[in-house]
Amino acid sequence: MSRPETEFWHHFDSKEITSRLETSVEEGLPLLEIPRRRNRFGSNSLTQAKAETKLQIFIRQFQQPLVYILLAATALTIVLHEWADAAVIFAVVLVNSIIGFVQEAKALQAINALSKALSSEATVIRGGQTATIPAVELVPGDCVKLQSGDRVPSDIRLLKIRDLQIDESALTGESVPVEKSVAELPEPTPLAERLNIAYSSTLVTYGTGIGIVVATGDHTEIGHINKLIASADVLETPLVRRINELSHMLLKVILLLAGMVAAAILLRGAPAVEVLLAAVALAVGAIPEGLPAVVTATLALGVSRLASRRAIVRKLPAVETLGSTSVICSDKTGTLTQNQMTVRQVTTGDTQFHVDGAGYEPAGTISCADRPDEAPSQDSRLSELLRAGALCNDTRLSAGDDGGWKVEGDPTEAALLVSAAKLGLIRDAVEAEFPRVDTIPFESQYQYMATLHQSPRAESVVYVKGSVERLLPMCRQWSGGGSLVAANVHAQVEAMASQGLRVLAFAKKIVSPEQTSLEHADLSDGLELLGLQGMIDPPRPEAIQAVAACQGAGIRVKMITGDHVGTATAIAAQLGLQGRFDEGGEELFGITGVQLENLTDRELIESVEEIAVFARVSPAQKLRLVEALQACGNIVAMTGDGVNDAPALRQANIGVAMGITGTEVTKEAADMILTDDNFASIEAAVEEGRGIYDNLTKFIAWTLPTNLGEAGIILVAAFLGLQLPITPLQILWINMSTAILLGATLAFEPKEPGIMSRTPRDPNEAILSLELIIRTLWAGGLLVFATYAVFAFKKSLGVDLDSARTASVNVIVIGQAAYLLTCRSVRVSLFKIGFFTNPLVLIGIAAMIGLQLLLTYLPLLNQIFGTAPTSWRPWALAVAAGLLLFTLAELDKLRTNRKPS
Repeated sequence: MSRPETEFWHHFDSKEITSRLETSVEEGLPLLEIPRRRNRFGSNSLTQAKAETKLQIFIRQFQQPLVYILLAATALTIVLHEWADAAVIFAVVLVNSIIGFVQEAKALQAINALSKALSSEATVIRGGQTATIPAVELVPGDCVKLQSGDRVPSDIRLLKIRDLQIDESALTGESVPVEKSVAELPEPTPLAERLNIAYSSTLVTYGTGIGIVVATGDHTEIGHINKLIASADVLETPLVRRINELSHMLLKVILLLAGMVAAAILLRGAPAVEVLLAAVALAVGAIPEGLPAVVTATLALGVSRLASRRAIVRKLPAVETLGSTSVICSDKTGTLTQNQMTVRQVTTGDTQFHVDGAGYEPAGTISCADRPDEAPSQDSRLSELLRAGALCNDTRLSAGDDGGWKVEGDPTEAALLVSAAKLGLIRDAVEAEFPRVDTIPFESQYQYMATLHQSPRAESVVYVKGSVERLLPMCRQWSGGGSLVAANVHAQVEAMASQGLRVLAFAKKIVSPEQTSLEHADLSDGLELLGLQGMIDPPRPEAIQAVAACQGAGIRVKMITGDHVGTATAIAAQLGLQGRFDEGGEELFGITGVQLENLTDRELIESVEEIAVFARVSPAQKLRLVEALQACGNIVAMTGDGVNDAPALRQANIGVAMGITGTEVTKEAADMILTDDNFASIEAAVEEGRGIYDNLTKFIAWTLPTNLGEAGIILVAAFLGLQLPITPLQILWINMSTAILLGATLAFEPKEPGIMSRTPRDPNEAILSLELIIRTLWAGGLLVFATYAVFAFKKSLGVDLDSARTASVNVIVIGQAAYLLTCRSVRVSLFKIGFFTNPLVLIGIAAMIGLQLLLTYLPLLNQIFGTAPTSWRPWALAVAAGLLLFTLAELDKLRTNRKPS
């Protein structure tokens, strides 16, 4: 049995297919042949990638540069029998690792979800007998029967069909069911236009069909998507990358400083134990131990905020990635549009009507530009046209329990029911007046549907709806007797199609009241054209505003869809998407998948940022587009709802799945899920993401001066041979307690004004700007000076070492509290944003002072941390140092803001 590549099956005729696969439509495969093919091709299931175990995820939490230093410090303190220090240091490491483990414990399940998408059963012909078998047992050459409601169990070349329609939206992005055919097609036919193939996991919505299995398991189109998902890179988020870079920089600085400290102490002839303790003290002081916990807490808070704005985040770092986004690639149907077909224009010859309102809610008006004072209901031709749309119709529209409208049938027919209702023609009432007698259902070879109705008058009437190309030659005149000029009608159709409207033609024929049946021959002559209705899935009004907000924030919005390029570009124009311009100044929105396939990687990278619409694209092309945008240095957010979107969602910096229409595959591959399938929620999420990144920057800008100051204290002591003003255990106390009670409150900072008027951050930009680094250096230096000053003052009074060190600890903590106030904005003065706009900061400062009072005066804590009670004077000095630090930081912000841009 020869077996060509899958992409050529659509090109062969039925004889060639059955010959190559050694099968037949009547008999199917011989029973003895099936085991041989199953051994050769395997089962009809997808290969699943081996997931990372929970133990591996947990161990990976320890594989970080700064954690290595803390683990080494734990080991050294154990060797030196400093049990309390060892226990506290390791506890810090363990807590941070547990937080990271909980964050990552749920591994990617996209491939598992793809396997579940395969049909569980299939109806086959084997050995001349029809049987129902598990879909996993299908092999190439099997003859499969399909009917309405079936999920296609494998890739099938259709050989016999009757009115077969298949919903391929999950695979191709096509917004309406596809009418299938059996005719062979040219080799280069793109995936979405291979009408003679039924693809695995798609859904039969109407009709029946018989075909031959041409691909199973990993060889199906959904299997190819499976491989694309597995091959797509899971990229680091900008935040993770920046923090990793910061960690590596701190690692180098800490090792350098530790070497300097060790050398200085050894040169003084100190014992090895003192050298090791000093190195531990420096490592503990320089590492921001609270950073992982606060980052996680800030991201978790962002998750909560986004949930209230209809966006569910599955992976914490994705929250911040939203704020870095420079390009959003959005699906069209249901995300930028309402996913509800709506009639927009109606023409009855020389008169055109505009229909407003959107979606399936029968609310809206119909107006005529030429006769604004005339009620549309007085136009008999309009009434007849809309009545035809309501009666020549098999769809039902009803109010749902959630307040929306439920469609039972075809969305195009639902739009016709709504347009009629807007003129007061309610389906049930119209049917009672014109009861249906007979029907010719829609068939793809005829391209029309017809219904026979009794009329209140002494006659019966036939209503017909279908494609303009099919109905126009069947009509002899306009309804009412007007002359019918085909060229004029085609001009009207082209004008409506240029706006992205899908156009249907409507006709009628008066017949004898005795006629009780309807045949195709009855429609061969005598039809009168009623008019045209043009419909579209309209843009969401809030999506138009959201696109404008994103583009105003420097974020480019791309539409990547499986729909027709004409429809897509028309919607893009209504949304205000910004496309490229040709030499004549005309805006060019989109290209098709076929055009895209002809572009080299270099050509695509050079042009991808200027193109607004990519239509009729395949899953592999979507993945390629995301990679091209990333090659240009963009942070890419990709939305999608179908299986065909999953590889691109996995590759994107942040994948966004639709919660209502999205498949399980898409949701599992995504970082974020929209509960309302609305593009406006993406814009809201970007705003939240920018605020979250701001708050993380504020925390890092606040915590690093303390770590720098603590490292500086150790350095000064090592080079000058002084006593340490603080111990390693006290350093840990400062770092962890202040991070929780002080630093964590910055996560609740409200978003700063104008946050969506900024351009996206450069993904290569460091977390700290040069100005913030300079501020960190002098703030840390001031803390070193104040700490030694208070320590020396206390020692000069003859107090014991523990009391002097307690005063030093209080200086650092009060200094951090004061610096926290100014770090509430790295750009704007505290006096402008207001002292009370984040009351948690004040509560945190009060709680931290209370904790310091316990550390200073509670005997149990005195014993654990080596502290002792102090008088009021060191507290006054600590407050004075804090006020000085606050004042200098606010003056520094004033200085930098006055710099010319």
